Amino acid sequence: MKQKLPLTSAILTNRFERRTFVLGMAQASVGVLLATRLAYLAIFENDKYKAASESNRVNLSLIPPRRGWVLDRNGAALASNRADFRVDVIPDRLVNPDDTLSKLSGLLGLTADKVSDIKDKLDKVRGFQPVEVAAKLDWDKFAAVSVRLPEMPGVIPQRGYSRYYPTGPSVGHLVGYVGPASAEDYEREHNPLLITPGFKIGKDGLEKHFETRLRGVPGARRVEATATGRVVRDLGTREDVPGQPIQLTILGGLQDYAARRIGLESGSVVVMDCATGDVLAMVSMPCYDPNSFSDGIGRIEWKMLSEDDHVPLRNKVLRGLYPPGSTVKPLVALSFLEAGLDPKASVNCAGGLRVGNRVFHCWNHHGHGQTDMLKGIYQSCDVYFYHFAQQIGMDKIAAMARRLGLGQEFPMPYPGQSYGTVPDPAWKLRKYHKEWAIYDTVNATIGQGYMLVNPLQQATMVSRIASGLQLTPRLMLDKHAAPPPSMGFAQEHLDLIHAAMNEVVNGRGTAGKARIPIDGVLMAGKTGTAQVVGLQHGNGKNVEWKRRDHGHFICFAPFDKPRYACAVAIEHGGGSPSAYPIARDVMTYLFDPAKAMAALEELEKGWGGNVQQRMAARYNTFAAQYGASAPRAPDEAQASQVVEDENKPPAAPAAPQTDAAPPAPEPDAPQPQPTPSPASGGTQASGSTPNGGQ
Repeated sequence: MKQKLPLTSAILTNRFERRTFVLGMAQASVGVLLATRLAYLAIFENDKYKAASESNRVNLSLIPPRRGWVLDRNGAALASNRADFRVDVIPDRLVNPDDTLSKLSGLLGLTADKVSDIKDKLDKVRGFQPVEVAAKLDWDKFAAVSVRLPEMPGVIPQRGYSRYYPTGPSVGHLVGYVGPASAEDYEREHNPLLITPGFKIGKDGLEKHFETRLRGVPGARRVEATATGRVVRDLGTREDVPGQPIQLTILGGLQDYAARRIGLESGSVVVMDCATGDVLAMVSMPCYDPNSFSDGIGRIEWKMLSEDDHVPLRNKVLRGLYPPGSTVKPLVALSFLEAGLDPKASVNCAGGLRVGNRVFHCWNHHGHGQTDMLKGIYQSCDVYFYHFAQQIGMDKIAAMARRLGLGQEFPMPYPGQSYGTVPDPAWKLRKYHKEWAIYDTVNATIGQGYMLVNPLQQATMVSRIASGLQLTPRLMLDKHAAPPPSMGFAQEHLDLIHAAMNEVVNGRGTAGKARIPIDGVLMAGKTGTAQVVGLQHGNGKNVEWKRRDHGHFICFAPFDKPRYACAVAIEHGGGSPSAYPIARDVMTYLFDPAKAMAALEELEKGWGGNVQQRMAARYNTFAAQYGASAPRAPDEAQASQVVEDENKPPAAPAAPQTDAAPPAPEPDAPQPQPTPSPASGGTQASGSTPNGGQ
């Protein structure tokens, strides 16, 4: 066994010195590391921690930029901004949401349904997204909230600007609306501006399409604050840069007038400049109010909109598709002329035309007698078009329809258009694998059957017929645009069509009540009544609203020197008499606004006020009836889906149609005798005498 050496003082001293050296080196290493880290933080990380220190002392907040204005052709505002006192809440900063909302309700006078709407939004949004409580406040309410902020953490009162649409529903489908950015919007951009209280982005229409141009650049405000957030002093403000304005071809006064003149009907009005193609009015009514939509869709407003059978969420100008009825007859006649048909060639109309073992009826079962092209248009004689369409053929008629703008999609700043159908033999073969039949020509010739158009296409058609120019509807004002080219029509052909359409209104035609009440101004036009259901379900007028015929009217004025063209489509209006008084008054406004306004104000007395007054009264009725018990409004994604569904075009028939649609009557047309003398000396066409209408 090995013996241990005795423990001497020298050994102890040696051990102590070694341990002291090791411990000293360790301490020195730690010291060097600390010194190196301090030097790194003080020198190399100086900017980072200086900024962090400054951020504890200085608060930086973004100032939402003012959106660019949307202007009409004369510089009047269709969408502008106005000074606004508002109150928002930040969900993740609320300590007691129910208590805070209760206090805000008392201070701001919020109704029960409004409080429910705010709670709905708090349940849906993420914690960082601001939720609007109230906007457009007066100073007293704004000040009352401001002085009680210490009791209500998470509440943010602020002064800024809000979007304002002076004519409200008149421009809803035209301009669109704005709203708070959604979580999806933020994830797409990761822009802190999107979660700034009070900031809104375009959600529909032009507001959405031109978002980048209209948005502007945010400003910023720097303030010195204590650790508790109390502002010590203002260190400076950088002003926002407003967005750029956009200027439209729209005539603001006409847009508002047309929207009001539609009244209680469901329909659309499009007015175009016959020299340039500028769209002067593009109205779809009824419509939502973009002022209230921009504040967020509440449960009462959503119930009003979703239960309205007049579909206010549908843009009827671009998304509405209708059989055009007899408004296609000038187009069909022009195709006859271009194919070489003599306009004096005539057919005897005794109320119908027999083809094979069928009789295809005219709308006037008494017959129109001997009928040439001029009379065929102004009396809207179906038999004339049945007869000669068989000779000319559907291919040439369809080619003319496309040439005049039907079945086309135009370059407009909107996400989509329903372009409808211009049928021909090749189309039917592709669609249904069936050959074209005589009843297909009969239906298409009177604007029924497979043929579907939207109101913008109808306005383009009549503007091209009126001017002879290849006009394309244009919404963005361009004072230096090149003049449109000629359509290449023979002037004598246009003169004949113009003369026949003049007779429709000012002579022996079907729309004498459409005359413009201004001396020296004559309007030419064409009526159209399009069936919604077969006549076996009723006469298209004295039935429930959804079964009534659509009413159409196309026109231009002045007749001798076309300047403006207009198309009016009224859903389930009971026929063309629902459309042409609106066209008459809208065109009157262009020549004498005071006279047109006097007529409108008289009508609005019987309608319960103007559009805004009627909407406010309806809202109050719904609020009194349902209040907070109304179902919760959908979130933005759900609402967008509903709007998209409302704007889907009608489905094409699953199977080919196998019979002719009987023409709907022209209700106010004069009833000629069974065999009157020819209006223009035409001769009876060979083989054109059918059996009488049955």
